[in-house]
Amino acid sequence: MSTRSVLLAALALALASAACQPPAQEPAGLSEEDVAAIRAVFEENEQAGLAGDWEPFLSHFTEDAVIMWPNRPAVEGLEAIRSVNWVRAIEVEHSIVQIDGQGDLAFVRGTLSLLLDYEGAVKEENKFLYILRKQPDGSWLWAIWMSNSDLPLPEEGSGT
Repeated sequence: MSTRSVLLAALALALASAACQPPAQEPAGLSEEDVAAIRAVFEENEQAGLAGDWEPFLSHFTEDAVIMWPNRPAVEGLEAIRSVNWVRAIEVEHSIVQIDGQGDLAFVRGTLSLLLDYEGAVKEENKFLYILRKQPDGSWLWAIWMSNSDLPLPEEGSGT
């Protein structure tokens, strides 16, 4: 038998052997309970934002949380996040497109439409990607908030 024939036979045997193996277990994603808990954080934050009740809202951030909004520096750490001049929402509509994760990390991707009370109503449309970290008590807290606007930039020289 030639060397080539032996190598082809060995390759065929290896492929056949691999095909007979049970598939590798995919790591389990988030449980239904985790997904429900993450959705509840959204609902609680939405209600707190509409009420302008910042303490319950801020209680959903980790101590080392980071907020990354467009056109400004990142806000790092809960104390810095507490010092943000939060603006009450008049209307909030969020749409969760995807929730996924593994172990004690999860991400949520979606869209957000806000009518904010900035000395008059200001409309904001954006998309977001939030990362949450599961706590020892089973709750989920925001670790990273990142969003960017869907609204076009003002035209250069428009004075806005």
